[in-house]
Amino acid sequence: MIETPARLEPMRLGDQSTGAINDVLAELAFKAGRLDNALRGRLQVEAADLVRLMNCYYSNLIEGHHTRPRDIAAAVEGRLSDDPAQRDLQLEARAHIVVQRAIDARFHAGTLGDPTAPDFIRWLHQDVYAEVPAGFRVLEGKTGRLDMTPGVFRHDPLHDVEVGRHVPPSSNRVGAFMDRFHEVYRERAGQAARARLIDIPAAHHRFAYIHPFPDGNGRVGRLMTHAMVLKAGMGAGGLWSISRGLARGLESREEYKQMLAMADSPRQGDRDGRGNLSLQALQAFTLWFLKVALDQVEFMTGLFDLDTFVVRLRRVVESDPDLDPRGAALLEATLMRGELQRGEAAGLTGLGDRMARTILGQLTARGLLISDTPKGPVRIGLPADHVDQLFPRLFYET
Repeated sequence: MIETPARLEPMRLGDQSTGAINDVLAELAFKAGRLDNALRGRLQVEAADLVRLMNCYYSNLIEGHHTRPRDIAAAVEGRLSDDPAQRDLQLEARAHIVVQRAIDARFHAGTLGDPTAPDFIRWLHQDVYAEVPAGFRVLEGKTGRLDMTPGVFRHDPLHDVEVGRHVPPSSNRVGAFMDRFHEVYRERAGQAARARLIDIPAAHHRFAYIHPFPDGNGRVGRLMTHAMVLKAGMGAGGLWSISRGLARGLESREEYKQMLAMADSPRQGDRDGRGNLSLQALQAFTLWFLKVALDQVEFMTGLFDLDTFVVRLRRVVESDPDLDPRGAALLEATLMRGELQRGEAAGLTGLGDRMARTILGQLTARGLLISDTPKGPVRIGLPADHVDQLFPRLFYET
């Protein structure tokens, strides 16, 4: 019997959305809009860069690869470890960030395209795996070693895989399944934001269920989901990431894999929808996924609240014996104004020009203030070395 994409049904909730799901949808849309207004201008851009690093950190952590935030930041700047194993992890992380940066740039330019289109998904995989070390593309298949080609769906029986207890569609049927995936989840003209948003959890699971590539499906699926959130208008300027929530869960770090496996469940009797898979399981996964998203939006809103952020900025300066505590006034003024002309430093600190320039130099040397030119105006920077103080609990506590 030929495997058909009907194996994926139900693929959308439609009228089968529960009251609890609808409530979380409404709250998520409202709070994502509020987060979008938390920061403006260049500071939002700087914060989005930090969140991109965070997204990479947690997405890799889900795959069992622990690369410290400072090492990821160093890789983006071209500073790689002398240790081969650490360097390989850095290159993997940098590839993820480069691809997400491209997604974000295309979105802001209005050229992102449809995140569920097969060509888009192949592009994600191609660009991630073209940049990782060659060893990351060598897999152990059922019949021996397999050299994975970036950007190519499974298509040969040698590519058939098992993921835990789940047996994805046969490799020679992946193309048909991905065409159906796009047909169901594709962008539609005039589609309401709510309709787009409610499809995202289902698309996230059904993509994982198809497992279209020999490897890398988790990373690609989370990047696809990030792009879908942007296109749904819920990305809040790049100020939140689903990967942190998936890695941490609501109560347990194991929830993500458990919920994905639960959503693989077959239909449980006549009261469980009319498809091959369980409607109740899809409803439960959708509710959990949206609650995770809401939890992350609320968490990031608290971190980027200006009243509390300015307190953390002050603490960074006041707790560092190598920084003049009077520099806190410069940071606060810059945060509130968006940028600060260098000549204003003396007036704000009540010091002479020479001392004010010294303090300004300390802050720029630490990356707490940044500028496009040596004499141009300064704005708030978010250096990786101070991320734990500026944004507590953004990364795992160590």
